Order: sequence, then structure tokens, then C-alpha cells
Amino acid sequence: VQLQASGGGLVQAGDSLRLSCVASGRTFTRYATGWFRQAPGKEREFVGVITGSGGSTLYADSVKGRFTISRDNAKNTVYLQMNSLKLEDTAVYYCAAGRLSATMTGYDSWGQGTLVTVSS
Repeated sequence: VQLQASGGGLVQAGDSLRLSCVASGRTFTRYATGWFRQAPGKEREFVGVITGSGGSTLYADSVKGRFTISRDNAKNTVYLQMNSLKLEDTAVYYCAAGRLSATMTGYDSWGQGTLVTVSS
């Protein structure tokens, strides 16, 4: 499966932003879709993941209660709704397809990333 993330941009602290991850391929629903992010000078970190059916989600503690992942399988799209954005949310955000996992090794396919910049 091939993935393409979009929706990043420059926002102010406290604002909301929604990222999209569009997948190609008929087997999209077989895969969990995860979101990761990488801030400048830091390692890529787990943000959250949703199962192929959309029935279960898992989030990093740092975004729990602020970020929500959903999916529309009819559109082959997974969304990352980000609310109450903080300066520390600034990063390149990546989506990935694989199994339900909080580690990068659980994912086989990666999108190209979309930059989110949160300003004060």
C-alpha cells in the first residue's frame, strides 16, 4: 500500500489542524494505520494508531485527549485531528501502514510526511 500525508501547515498554539493520509490499494482495510512525528534534531516518535476496521485506537501519552485518529475506509483515508496544539507538537508527521504497534518496526509502508509548525 502507498500512503500520502497532507494537511500540515503553520498554526498558533491552541489552534486545531487535521492531517489526512490517503492510501492507494484495495487492501487498505487490512492494515492498521499509525501516525508518527519527528521534531528537528529528535528521533521519530509514535503519536497514535487506528486498526483497519477503525474500532480501536492507541495514543501516546503526550497527545492523549488532544489528538484523535479516525478513518474513512470508503475514501481510503485516515485522519489525525489535532486540537489544543502546543509548541512541542511542531514536527514532520508521517503516516504508516502495518500492524497495531507503537514502534516503527511494526509498519511496512510509510508516507512522505507533512510539516506542522506551531507558533506562539
